[in-house]
Amino acid sequence: MKKKGKKILFIHPLGVNWRPGESDMARIANIMPPIGLCSLAAWVEKHGHHASIHDCYAFPVQDDMILDSIRRDTPDFVGFTATTSSFLDAVRIAEKVKNVNPRITVIFGGVHITALRETLMKDYPVIDYGVVGEGEMPLLSLMEEDYGSLEEIPALMFRKGSEVVFTGYGKRKQLMEMDNLPFPAYGKLKGFPGAYKLPIFNYPKAPNTTVVSSRGCPYKCSYCDRTVFQQSFRYNSADYMFSLVKYLNRDYGVRHINFYDDLFTFHRKRVEEFCNLMIKGRLGVTFNCAARAEHVDFDLLQLMKKAGCWMISLGIETGDPELLKQHRSNSNLDMIREKVALIRKAGIRTKGLFMMGLPGETEASIDKSIRYALSLPLNDMNLAKFTPFPGSPLYKDIRSYGSFEENWEMMNCANFVFIPTGFTEERLEERYREFYRRHFERTHILFDYVTMLWRSPESWMRFLWNLKDFLKIKNSYKGGKRQSGKVD
Repeated sequence: MKKKGKKILFIHPLGVNWRPGESDMARIANIMPPIGLCSLAAWVEKHGHHASIHDCYAFPVQDDMILDSIRRDTPDFVGFTATTSSFLDAVRIAEKVKNVNPRITVIFGGVHITALRETLMKDYPVIDYGVVGEGEMPLLSLMEEDYGSLEEIPALMFRKGSEVVFTGYGKRKQLMEMDNLPFPAYGKLKGFPGAYKLPIFNYPKAPNTTVVSSRGCPYKCSYCDRTVFQQSFRYNSADYMFSLVKYLNRDYGVRHINFYDDLFTFHRKRVEEFCNLMIKGRLGVTFNCAARAEHVDFDLLQLMKKAGCWMISLGIETGDPELLKQHRSNSNLDMIREKVALIRKAGIRTKGLFMMGLPGETEASIDKSIRYALSLPLNDMNLAKFTPFPGSPLYKDIRSYGSFEENWEMMNCANFVFIPTGFTEERLEERYREFYRRHFERTHILFDYVTMLWRSPESWMRFLWNLKDFLKIKNSYKGGKRQSGKVD
């Protein structure tokens, strides 16, 4: 007799991630679908269960809606995925869920619980089970009860009396074959695709959405937490990728894709095959991706441009070569400069990804970063505030490099929670504003945004709709000139 399918409600918490008195501009600039939850929802439904998703990031301040769905639908499980900054918000919602229905099983997964494991289970009793790493197989085992004892489920944390047990990874293969996964259940997201927006001025057409076509990264940079997918690199085939793009275009009218992979071009052959399928298929869908400079060349870039590649984001982090060597695998600023020029030559927009406040940061290293960034032919840039995430190599000894306010809700790369020795938070904020101001005040950058009137008209509509909020940001970046000399 076939078992009756179980019901699970997945929740993507929002978190309160900004200093008091500041506005959450991230939600105005970028609302990305929770791809991990969409993948899990599709996976459990493939196996005969029933899944729904509530995305608090896209639709915040709706606790009553969540609790009403708990009363109405009576799910067997509620599953949370949480980053460090959203973890406490997930706990808050989970406690409300338990108050409504104490019999519901609460499962937590994601990067934060994977990094801190038993510590979190001990400190937050509302969590019934914790999933470490990839969630598909442990979650399915729990829902189908296909185990003799909980110890047989790899990568699971559970309570045994007053103790928390972690089963380890076990002998069973834990890492998924990517092409065995069904397409993410985007349709379970309220308002998809219109409710979700890529970063403003980072796409030519709407509607648009995000796709993840690989998992893992073999590099070992000091600031990255690789505990979820480990040091592996697994990827969808070109056929799978093209079929997914075609599905999103046909069923949802998606016209632009952001591939949210750490290393989109790492496996060159699959990118070539995907691009050839896009050229042959003539879907009219464009795409963005992120890459490391050492994994692009001019022949590949020309093919990607022909296939519809609109923008490539390159991780650069810092323009100080010595600081870069301390924190990043295979660092070479000259090589990065050459690859930025090749991307532009191929006719693809280029976005530089930088970071400020790394351990070892100095006034001189910030000067070098600004000079280097301004010397590159970048179209856009993003400057993150270094955050020592649990699970990253730097986390364990971070206090030996400066002061660290381990306030999880503020740990989102948008707040300076770590202050390197020799700085104050106020000084870092001054340099941060200076970096952005110097980039945006250049004539060719301003002209580039003017061209977005016809290259990304929907971005301009979003900009005008939220003009008041963007003017607040602009005004906060005025002034802030250096007190210790001029940056060339």
